[in-house]
Amino acid sequence: MDKKSLTEQDIRTKFITPAVLRAGWDKMTQMREDVRLTDGRINVRGRLVSRGKSKRADYILEYKPNIRVAVIEAKDNKHAIGDGMQQALEYAEMADVPFVFSSNGDGFVFHDKTRTDAARETTLDNHSFPSPDDLWARYTAWKGLTPEAEEVVLQDYHEDGGEKRPRYYQIRAVNAAMEAIAKGRDRILLVMATGTGKTYTAFQIIWRLWKAGRKKRILFLADRNVLIDQARVNDFKPFGGAMTKISRHHIDHSYEIYLSLYQAITGPEENQKIFRKFSPGFFDLIIVDECHRGSAAEDSAWREILEYFSGATQIGLTATPRETKYISNIDYFGEPVFSYSLKQGIQDGFLAPYKVVRVHIDHDVEGYRPEPGQLDRYGREIEDRVYNTKDFDRVLVLDERTKLVARKVSQFLKESEDRFQKTIIFCVDQEHAARMRQALVNENADLVDANRRYVMRITGGDQEGQAEIDNFIDPESRYPVLVTTSRLLSTGVDVRTCRLIALDREVGSMTEFKQIVGRGTRVHEEAEKFYFTLMDFRGATRHFADPDFDGDPVQIYEPDRGEPMTPPVEPVPPNPPPVNGGREKIYVDGVEATIIAERVQYLDADGRPVTESLRDFIRKALKKRFASLDDFLKRWDAAGRKAAIIEELEAEGLPLDPLAEEVGKNFDPFDLICHVAFDAKPLTRRERAENVKKRDVFAKYGEQARAVLNALLEKYADDGVIDLNDPEVLKVVPFTTLGTPYELVKSFGDREEFERAARELQAALYQESA
Repeated sequence: MDKKSLTEQDIRTKFITPAVLRAGWDKMTQMREDVRLTDGRINVRGRLVSRGKSKRADYILEYKPNIRVAVIEAKDNKHAIGDGMQQALEYAEMADVPFVFSSNGDGFVFHDKTRTDAARETTLDNHSFPSPDDLWARYTAWKGLTPEAEEVVLQDYHEDGGEKRPRYYQIRAVNAAMEAIAKGRDRILLVMATGTGKTYTAFQIIWRLWKAGRKKRILFLADRNVLIDQARVNDFKPFGGAMTKISRHHIDHSYEIYLSLYQAITGPEENQKIFRKFSPGFFDLIIVDECHRGSAAEDSAWREILEYFSGATQIGLTATPRETKYISNIDYFGEPVFSYSLKQGIQDGFLAPYKVVRVHIDHDVEGYRPEPGQLDRYGREIEDRVYNTKDFDRVLVLDERTKLVARKVSQFLKESEDRFQKTIIFCVDQEHAARMRQALVNENADLVDANRRYVMRITGGDQEGQAEIDNFIDPESRYPVLVTTSRLLSTGVDVRTCRLIALDREVGSMTEFKQIVGRGTRVHEEAEKFYFTLMDFRGATRHFADPDFDGDPVQIYEPDRGEPMTPPVEPVPPNPPPVNGGREKIYVDGVEATIIAERVQYLDADGRPVTESLRDFIRKALKKRFASLDDFLKRWDAAGRKAAIIEELEAEGLPLDPLAEEVGKNFDPFDLICHVAFDAKPLTRRERAENVKKRDVFAKYGEQARAVLNALLEKYADDGVIDLNDPEVLKVVPFTTLGTPYELVKSFGDREEFERAARELQAALYQESA
């Protein structure tokens, strides 16, 4: 057998898989092939969306399902035995496994991260692949697992029998928590970006510990009803009759899995602290969802509950661990055992990227100063000073500014040709949200007439609005569409089809800003929601420039073990004395507001927003891929299929179709790349075709063959067909009028001669640029 002639799949089937199976690995439960690790980054430019290539491991070996220990990368036999090692090491890092193999069928290069000596990387023959027990023994020694800890780590995952399997980072998070618990750690922090499945991760941890009898009574704690209800009917559903939701009015000690709002079991009054109806040792495990919202503060109601059940293992889940000088998640739970960032989620294609539209309004930039003696809507004289964005809608209301924001949001939706994009507009407070709702109603009167719920306010003080939360987050429910809020929807609400977030209030807290951004980061394939837009009217997106925006969580809390620290009280912005029925805000009518600047930003490869045109973006990317014009020309000339180069660019988020819209539709990809990346003068397809005809390169062929080549040139000039040597083109007009594909190929002698002639014709098209 000539191994060099075998495909990579042949090498896997005939050599690698048999070697692994001989070592004792079970094909059904321990050896997984073609494991997709990522979905491929979503790339957005304008309205164009494309996905990059997903990352797939050829093999992942699991001692038990989802207990991963090794990665194998395969290559065909034209490659050296270790040529797959660099790629395998990347996948091993993602999967957090210590054993890495590369093979071309002749044997294996074995990289063992558990070793620090000269045997870290060795070569094995096909009969020396290590057994499951061999690798597991090395793994447990590497992790420092005792036999007792090993029993915990090996507890089974929940399998639903369907296609839903935990993603690679969820497996890492679950396994990291289980290992920490197995080693005796009782305070654990998991940091996972919004939209990456924290609740599902929590479910798998609970399931494994509960089914094994390690944790018999579990409390899942959150601060929003929607979080509890979503968990109960979705991820936690397999717990069935063992699960209950705690209410203020009834405590039943007969259940095993308890879900509760912290507000339902505690309060400022002693009779509200119904968590005390459970004994301190009742719960074995407590999981706090969105723990940044309360448990970080020493004097919070959350902390009171956690300290009461101090004997339980406690796990904090958060997308944004709260770290200030005065409060800290890390101080309570310890350093995170696992973190998965927004940036990584976007890079992997599991989270939707965003484009940022920064809108600058004249009064926000220049400030607003009233005329001397100017009166407000209620006849009060307005204090003579400069008002800025910190004042607008909190102290002073410019009615025209509110209308302008509503008009801009509505205009964006109208121009997008989809006015039913789920949209959240964050306002300064509930009163501002009510005014914004009214302004949006007036801007969208036609759709409001069709259904009054097209625009709604959803705030803490609006019962009618709160009743619509479930409909707003339901992808199947059309209404509400535009929702104004202040803080109620900033965290914990899973709006999977949210495509537009408008910020018309300052966001001073990095934690809150990341939570707001998280409202849009969920991908929803069925609704074709692959990205979202963040429209910023108040400069809140300056947080993107902060190195801590998506950095690793770092404790900055400064504990004083002598006296408890309390944060300083922030000064209340000055308000005029309450007059006219207790109104505190100053309402100013008739002051025009205009947009003076607008910038659209996209994400670069590192996840940072950049302001540049599509043309500039593609130019930079092409110059990174092709070092020079000569480099590109060599690649183009060597490519058997020209379309393969275009497909590679599209897979990397560099589609050329929108560039053709900007530069010219009559240029083929070759000229677009040469012109945009290297400033070469482009020729239209028609110009290239005419130049070939002038040189009369068809003289050596017979009449019918010349007719075919002329038709190929016309097909190129008119339709942009660039792979002229593909015989499939002979099956369409105008070739069908010249003869059958067989007859046309026969006019050149045979298929090989036809393809050679077509390649020569193609080379002649680009002769001037060579």
